[in-house]
Amino acid sequence: MRVLVVEDHERLARALAEGLRQEGMAVDLVFDGDDGLTHLQVNRYDVVVLDRDVPGTHGDDVCRALVDDRSPTRVLMLTAAGSVRDRIDGLQLGADDYLAKPFDFAELVARIRALARRATLPLPPVFEYDDVRLDPGLRVATRAGRRLALSPKEFAVLECLLAAEGRPVSAEELLEEAWDEAADPFTTTVKTTMNRLRAKLGDPPLIETMRESGYRIGGLR
Repeated sequence: MRVLVVEDHERLARALAEGLRQEGMAVDLVFDGDDGLTHLQVNRYDVVVLDRDVPGTHGDDVCRALVDDRSPTRVLMLTAAGSVRDRIDGLQLGADDYLAKPFDFAELVARIRALARRATLPLPPVFEYDDVRLDPGLRVATRAGRRLALSPKEFAVLECLLAAEGRPVSAEELLEEAWDEAADPFTTTVKTTMNRLRAKLGDPPLIETMRESGYRIGGLR
């Protein structure tokens, strides 16, 4: 899941980004509406967490731009303006959800996950291949009944491979899905993560390197 946070309160913004990354999300962070629009035009996001009152392009106008472009990105407005009238106005602009400050972080995570499910094609609740089982909702992956101690990135890579249903997934696609914009596409980040994932999956090997096309896990049963 890839998320953009547009929030001008720097301390809150960085805390949000770090917390969401701990939840296994790839998060980009900007502090004004102009930068937010630029990121939304360049990258594909499942959800944007949007402070309504940000410098530069107002949050309302960022939301309008997404609606006008028929973007699949879901909008969660996060703002101090929490009256019923404010919520109605935000939803009428095209926001998919509205959460007033102060808020409970666990509720924010739940709302983002709910919006992300609406931003993408429905996926099976649990992925299974051979003796590997991955539950995205519970954030649990097992092999032969043994729980795998995967990092958030390793979990995201395995989920991408299983969701591809045997189709080769390129390193560029994995970077797009599992990392944020800070990831350097010219490093060995994907290869290193893949090696660690293979080691944790153990034998017999399940992930195949496809020359010039990426990586694949055998077709789902």
